[in-house]
Amino acid sequence: MHDPLRPRRSMLYMPGSNRRALEKARGLPADGLILDLEDAVAPDQKAAAPGQIIDALQEGGYGDREVLVRINGLDTQWGLDDIAAIAKTPADGIVLPKTETPDMVRAAAAQLDSNGAGHFAVWCMMETPGGILRAADIAAAPKVGGLIMGTNDLAKELRCRQTPGRDAFLVSFGLCILAARAAGIAVIDAVHTDLADDEGFAASCRQGRTLGFDGKSLIHPKTITAANGAYSPTAEEIAWARKITAAFEDAPAGQAVIVVDGQMIEDLHVTEARGLIAMAERIDRLAAAAGEKAQ
Repeated sequence: MHDPLRPRRSMLYMPGSNRRALEKARGLPADGLILDLEDAVAPDQKAAAPGQIIDALQEGGYGDREVLVRINGLDTQWGLDDIAAIAKTPADGIVLPKTETPDMVRAAAAQLDSNGAGHFAVWCMMETPGGILRAADIAAAPKVGGLIMGTNDLAKELRCRQTPGRDAFLVSFGLCILAARAAGIAVIDAVHTDLADDEGFAASCRQGRTLGFDGKSLIHPKTITAANGAYSPTAEEIAWARKITAAFEDAPAGQAVIVVDGQMIEDLHVTEARGLIAMAERIDRLAAAAGEKAQ
């Protein structure tokens, strides 16, 4: 269910009640879309929004993007209906808000199964202290495709201050990244809400990539290019990956360690390099497809 080499540099939230936004999303260069039925939809529009998403997804045109739908919580009056509606679409999965326990994941998975969407992934919003403390168990639950940080709700629960360096969230980030890596799933950084703060956004992308996130969740199309750039392998990284891979392949059979430009290279480095090359090639294919569509 989880594809570790699928680019997830930019995961853009789009309001499920906004037909124009759903149409615009088809032409955006985001790696993934999170069509939102929760925070972005007013209560008086909750009942109608799933129908708009169904129409948009059945019409198609989203290419190879990963398409997720954030449902309302299963403890709300809309959650079960959201799953029943989204199960009829070609989406890749649902996003479960405020995931606190693996039982919540299992409940969502059971609803997907009963609606004929057992192949859907369940992505978990990590935005409560309870969820963070149970991150490893949540990540290991059946059908989980990834974790998505939600720092706005988390800040409220922690009663912390949100600073440029995001110091108050570093422990939570680390726990979720560890949990995701142990389970072999993706983990996505939180949104940056100040759209006028370009440098702050860039800094959070650099920090997120350093920490080990696979990409960043976004709230506006203007941030897609910066997120894609921050989470893409650099030309230098790709060149080095190709160099050590070629050197390892040319080494005598049975040689477990080689030296390239004075650096010791083992099989683990080559495995990582091959993954980076594969990711870069998939990013190139996504970019080519987006370019063809724009023409």
